[in-house]
Amino acid sequence: MKPRTRQARDELLLDRLQRSPRVTSVSAHCLLHRFYGGPLGWLSKINALSPGERAALTPPPVGPGTDGVVLDAADEALLAVLARDGRAPLTELQASTGLSESAVRRRLDRLRSTGVLYLTVQFDNEHFGNDVVAMLWLTVAPAALAEVGRALASHGEVSFAAATTGRANIVAATLHPSTGDLYTYLSDTIGALEGVRSAETTLTLRQVKQLAYEPAR
Repeated sequence: MKPRTRQARDELLLDRLQRSPRVTSVSAHCLLHRFYGGPLGWLSKINALSPGERAALTPPPVGPGTDGVVLDAADEALLAVLARDGRAPLTELQASTGLSESAVRRRLDRLRSTGVLYLTVQFDNEHFGNDVVAMLWLTVAPAALAEVGRALASHGEVSFAAATTGRANIVAATLHPSTGDLYTYLSDTIGALEGVRSAETTLTLRQVKQLAYEPAR
């Protein structure tokens, strides 16, 4: 969840979700620190892409962070179209703003260079032989939090790991060929980490929307 304002966050959590049919409870936590993640991180970890393929999918680096980027009505119109379809053609972007092609290109370049607009890559895990996607909620001794996070970042099974608020203080997304491989990972690898007090595991049965990772600044 990435609301642009506190008002949008409160509206989603306290109003829209509460009124959604069949939603019986809501639990929200805050990611405090990311140990590992990114749209191409796991693919690079398992060497699934060649250097050329990795370069083709990696956008240019975002410049130094700027405070208080001001968006006008044309910027908002561009972002609204791209939020619906990230592959929207320039003709559609022009129609949404009434601007020329060159003006739309300049605005897109500015939005990207300031980090307001960024692209992520989604891929199907099953094509890499990983039919089991699990979320691990680890309760870790505070003194071991950073060490366990760094260890998770080095594991080939981990596509995302972060410190979080809540009863568990580390959350990790992992990929496995089978439930037997998940069991081995939990018992042999997670079980061997110093400071891990408990582990709760949930399986992802069907992914509706993948979390989009914001690029590093």
